[in-house]
Amino acid sequence: MNASSPHTSAARRVVIALAASASAFSLTACGVVEGIGGGDSSASPEKGDDITVGLLLPDKDTARFEKFDYPLIKKEVATLTNNKGKVVYANAEASVDEQSRQFQRMIDDEVDVILVDALDAKSIASDVQKAKDAEIPVIAYDRLAEGPIDAYVSHDNEQVGEVQGRTLVDQLGSKAASGKVVMMNGDPDDPNTARFKKGALDELNGRVEIVKQYDTDKWSPEVARANMKKAIEAVGLNNIAAVYSANDGMAGAVIEALEDAGATSVPPVTGQDANLDAVQRIVSGEQFMTVYKPFQLEATNAAKMAVYRVQGRSIQFDSLTQDSVDSPTQKDIPAQLVPVVAVTKGNIEETVIEDGVYTVKQICTSAYQADCEAIGLK
Repeated sequence: MNASSPHTSAARRVVIALAASASAFSLTACGVVEGIGGGDSSASPEKGDDITVGLLLPDKDTARFEKFDYPLIKKEVATLTNNKGKVVYANAEASVDEQSRQFQRMIDDEVDVILVDALDAKSIASDVQKAKDAEIPVIAYDRLAEGPIDAYVSHDNEQVGEVQGRTLVDQLGSKAASGKVVMMNGDPDDPNTARFKKGALDELNGRVEIVKQYDTDKWSPEVARANMKKAIEAVGLNNIAAVYSANDGMAGAVIEALEDAGATSVPPVTGQDANLDAVQRIVSGEQFMTVYKPFQLEATNAAKMAVYRVQGRSIQFDSLTQDSVDSPTQKDIPAQLVPVVAVTKGNIEETVIEDGVYTVKQICTSAYQADCEAIGLK
């Protein structure tokens, strides 16, 4: 069962996501909304700048959470509250039980709002309900949580799968029809997994032969590596034309399994999250592509939603949530879905470097210097 069902088409969701981020700026420029983006109390908010935002992230295997999402949210909350607001942060390190305990501690500590990236969308519903009972708003971040959440901010997750699948088919070209593809899907308890898979299958079905599919508990690279070994044994190393990997952590493990099995030329492998090591693997030719999800926009807008929700700034809040999604427990959840882009050798400079995610120096270490020069990255 899909955890989220956007009411709009994929194309319209992209337009809405871009428009939402511009909407608040437009209102400010025209003088319609006072106090936006600066913590000004002139809009008579429910609470002033002394705000505590609870942030619950799911794991440390996904490099972006610690390196980008948390610092970006912390910085934006400070900016919006004249440095009076703060973020209380906890990482569950892939433990559902620990995330529940962390959630309860934030309720007990009476934070003003909770941003949560749920490890298990279904089991966290009871914690969301407890927050609701305590009159603490909850905003689902990156993954849609069940229960009475106030809003949802993420990327267009079906589009992520579409971009992965379409780019893979294009890369295979005339070999696509006879190509045997292994699918390494994400954690079945993650509601995003179903959306990634649906988007990918929309592009892969009828164009390639999917010979093996695996779900990956907790997005574990170790599990992905073990499953890839099984696929190699069942299909044969030389018969695998490509591997759909739902994220970069698993992509690295898939590539290791292929190389351990004796692959001298790794078939195209997809990824997601634009982790630094994944970008370096793309430079070296080991990994074919990753999906870059502009987490700056996701993180900063999540911080804005949290602050505006607590301060009662409904105009600003609504301008960021012009889309809507359904969860199994709730209909018409206000949402923002941010568009994504494929990163390959040909557009590293125009994506993750131009956006300031990484510098050329960070990517082109001594081990990758020659590969970087070969593609003009210097």
